[in-house]
Amino acid sequence: MKKYIMAFDAGTTSARTILFDRKGKIVSQASKEFIQYFPHPGWVEEDANEIWSAQIGTAVEAMSKISATANEIAAIGIANQRETTIVWDKNTGEAVYNAIVWQCKRTAPYCDDLKKQGLEEIINEKTGLIIDPYFSATKIKWILDNVEGAREKAEKGDLFFGTVDSYLIFKLT
Repeated sequence: MKKYIMAFDAGTTSARTILFDRKGKIVSQASKEFIQYFPHPGWVEEDANEIWSAQIGTAVEAMSKISATANEIAAIGIANQRETTIVWDKNTGEAVYNAIVWQCKRTAPYCDDLKKQGLEEIINEKTGLIIDPYFSATKIKWILDNVEGAREKAEKGDLFFGTVDSYLIFKLT
């Protein structure tokens, strides 16, 4: 019988795993920090492989503390750092570029151009969002425009994109 619920907290500066028993009591936990990179003023990136390694490492550590096995995990829930965006090759699972973190401002000029074009209302109607570099779409556009070969791979259907939670789900499955 499955004994534990595993919770991943894929945060902005660290990965954490918490194991709960069937009554919701915390029975084990582990955490590991990872590096943020600042290649230019206002830019914030993380290595997608390091995010994955830290997250799976904390899962193994939390399980080992109580001698839990994978067969004893009933479910995994994921909380994550929201709009941090990763684009990866669907065939290899490798990110084509570092994760662009939610607070990165590299796409602010593009967002300003969209606003100057009067596109705020239509984008809000279609997406429910405001134009802001916080959101994933402009980060994805930046990767497609600036990472060699990314647009071509995307046009062939060889890329997946998403936030940290979808990347972790891909890696787990």
